[in-house]
Amino acid sequence: MSAYCDSMDLPGFSHWMRIQSQEEYAHAMNLLDFVQARQGRVTLFPIDQPAVEFDSILGVMETTLGHERQVTKLINQLYELATGERDYQTQVHLQAFITEQIEEEKTASDIIAQLKMIGENTSDLLILDKGMATRQLSPGL
Repeated sequence: MSAYCDSMDLPGFSHWMRIQSQEEYAHAMNLLDFVQARQGRVTLFPIDQPAVEFDSILGVMETTLGHERQVTKLINQLYELATGERDYQTQVHLQAFITEQIEEEKTASDIIAQLKMIGENTSDLLILDKGMATRQLSPGL
């Protein structure tokens, strides 16, 4: 998605996506470390290649929101499993991810709403792009 944004001359959106990727990697490592700290063994499986072509920057953000909603669903399933197993440590650990997903979905939804308001106005898109460039990696989870 970052590469697509670059190809559309939207460096702010590209930057935002790179930061998003770094944040998601940090979340994955957080979960990996948690499982290993509890003497679990992590087995990784291949994932499908992500989409590389989109109809528009709005399409990029709609895909982002869809992905965040899927992640929320998966985290909720993990929490439900932990609850059924009475695994209180995992329930506590997952709380931070549950809270994080509220923010992730809201952020993507807000950007989508702004893009819809902008419509075809390229000047406003460039202003939004400039704002997207200010995102910094937060320490997060």
